[in-house]
Amino acid sequence: MVVGKRQGLGAQQQAVLGAVRAFFDAQGVDAYVTGGCLRDALLGRSPHDIDLSLTADPLDLGRRLAGALGGAFVPLHEDFCIARVVLRDEKGSHSIDLLPVRGEMEDDLAQRDFSIDAMAMPLAPFVEGKRKPLIDPCGGMRDLERRLVRALDEDVFRRDPLRLLRAVRLCAELGFSLEPETAALARRDASLLAEAAPERRRDELLRILDSPRAAPSLRLADELGLLEQVLPDLTATRGEEQPPEHYWDVFEHSLETVAALDALLAPEEPADRHWAPLWRYLWAEMKELPDMERHFVEEVSSGHGRVGVLKLGGLLHDIAKPETRTIDENGRMRFFGHAREGAGMVGPILRRLRFSGAEVRLVEAMVREHLRPLQIAKDGPPSRRALFRYFRDCGDAAIDVLFLSLADHLATVGPRLEWDGWRRHVAVIKYILMQRFADEALAAPTRLVTGHDLMQALDLPPGPLVGQLLAAVEEAQGAGEVRSFDEALALARSELERRTATQAGGA
Repeated sequence: MVVGKRQGLGAQQQAVLGAVRAFFDAQGVDAYVTGGCLRDALLGRSPHDIDLSLTADPLDLGRRLAGALGGAFVPLHEDFCIARVVLRDEKGSHSIDLLPVRGEMEDDLAQRDFSIDAMAMPLAPFVEGKRKPLIDPCGGMRDLERRLVRALDEDVFRRDPLRLLRAVRLCAELGFSLEPETAALARRDASLLAEAAPERRRDELLRILDSPRAAPSLRLADELGLLEQVLPDLTATRGEEQPPEHYWDVFEHSLETVAALDALLAPEEPADRHWAPLWRYLWAEMKELPDMERHFVEEVSSGHGRVGVLKLGGLLHDIAKPETRTIDENGRMRFFGHAREGAGMVGPILRRLRFSGAEVRLVEAMVREHLRPLQIAKDGPPSRRALFRYFRDCGDAAIDVLFLSLADHLATVGPRLEWDGWRRHVAVIKYILMQRFADEALAAPTRLVTGHDLMQALDLPPGPLVGQLLAAVEEAQGAGEVRSFDEALALARSELERRTATQAGGA
């Protein structure tokens, strides 16, 4: 750990804080860096946002700071005098949260949640990269060195139940452990988490999933009784047996799928000896493909990253197995339709937690299609038509489904992994991706004809039939069977004649 070294501020943050410091100096106001900003800087991490505590009215000063530096002022909580100033430059935006110092700084810090967030430093020495003076009345620096998340008092979760998930999230993001007495308090108060606003629970969950330690953090949440508070629908998967080819029951398989995604999507080779060769082989095969890394750093919506949403899909991909479980006449266990049924279940689950429409659609597609990559390749390399249908049906989740398929495989076989099976599976995924990047028309074909073209040429009224003919043309185009307006029109005419003859024969 890099405790006590120069703060991990980027050049842009340094410049922004320099301007903010000059403003407060001119106003004669004492400003202190506090909370996660100071904690991350002391750890040598680059802070995402900046938290400042002021010895004057943050609402008044925030408006004036925004005006002086050309930023935007956002009153976050006027009753508690909390404001935000957003400053933008050519590199992006910088969010500065302003809070009042209530009484003496030491007393103010003692009212916070965890010791590692209950430290402060005057803004001037912080900007200059100095180590002191650090105000640390609650032993936060000691807990940074011990890599512990420790609550400041026994009512910390009762004052704000969201802190239950926040404690797990801090462990996930920092690689820390939860101090034993704090863990006991969390177990005691776990049921209070339901009182936290759904969107706040969603944000903490996604930050946990977006971390490189999502799986162990979910296990911690489960041990504390928090996971069932956020996703009670997973409870039915606990202890749900699977066929012999599965090493774990459904619940453990779901968590192990997230663990596999943690490893496969790691930005660098994992230290773990089990995961390192799997990661190394996968990304050696992926190096021929363009921009794969860029795909996984995309934002899906509202600051939520694609990796966290993909791991959520991994956690929920078998959610419908308990209700679709059957035993056939030979005693074989089956889960017919669990992917389709699961896709129908995740929508209400995610909407309950106020996920965006884009996020719901992505996870629905992941759950619905997670078996598809191996299905289309079971008899050899998938045909162009099968690939077109795959990318059409998966939409924006197509690449995510491929990586979920890899993680699902690893979580199925567990320690019984055979390298030949892993190489074959990676080869299927690589082939599908190679075809997609070699031919953009597989994923986003340029439309050859419009509905208006078909209505005019075939003398058709508006209606579902026009859409069906367009879909037939699009699929033939994706399969490489039509390449021009005339060929598309001819196919639509032939398809219309076939349908007309079929209807006439049926009559």
